[in-house]
Amino acid sequence: MKDKKVKILLVEDDTNLGFLLFEFLESNDFDVKLYRDGVSGLNGFNSSDFDFCILDVMLPQMDGFTLAEKIREKNKKIPVIFLTARSMKEDKLRGFRIGIDDYVTKPFDEDELLFRIQSILNRVSQPEQNKQQRQIIQLGQYTFDVQNQELKIGNESKRLTSKESKVLAMLAKSKNTIVNRDDIMKEVWGETGYFIGRSLDVFISKLRRYLQAEPGIKIETIPTVGIILSITE
Repeated sequence: MKDKKVKILLVEDDTNLGFLLFEFLESNDFDVKLYRDGVSGLNGFNSSDFDFCILDVMLPQMDGFTLAEKIREKNKKIPVIFLTARSMKEDKLRGFRIGIDDYVTKPFDEDELLFRIQSILNRVSQPEQNKQQRQIIQLGQYTFDVQNQELKIGNESKRLTSKESKVLAMLAKSKNTIVNRDDIMKEVWGETGYFIGRSLDVFISKLRRYLQAEPGIKIETIPTVGIILSITE
């Protein structure tokens, strides 16, 4: 499936610059909506979902500062870049107090703007990526950090191998439910078979040993069916 395009709200009253920026950003695979004044820009923002805002400061009907404030009232996290022909310190400080992410003074190089956009997008997406990657699973008194392959209880910690971590993660995510042996082998080893099954049994024995400090935890092998990680709360 093709990745969803980043949708940019562009508000610029200069007809030529607005058109050039629209074409440039579209050619770099962004989905861009262009508005010519602050009021129409705000209406556009309120009527659609955007991922990024590029706002001229000196806009008719509603200036960029006011527009940014109203956008921030609705969405405190959406990235905002100001475009301005002015480089006054007071303007920049006012913008940053509103919570904008960057300030680009006209005239500017389009490639520099693109770099700034990509840099901000990378920065704001990182916490979400980390949140998705970092999975902490509580197993009785144990804490299992899936991403870091670390099993902890009290002040003791055990760093698991990659395969140990994958096997435990599959069992932990389906705790108190039988997980098919073949499914585990395919996920962890990429194949099934007698020798892979023997390896799985070895890993299960190791995991039982790692979890033995918690009497409420049991890893049971159900013949011809699968494996279950049982936890007594």
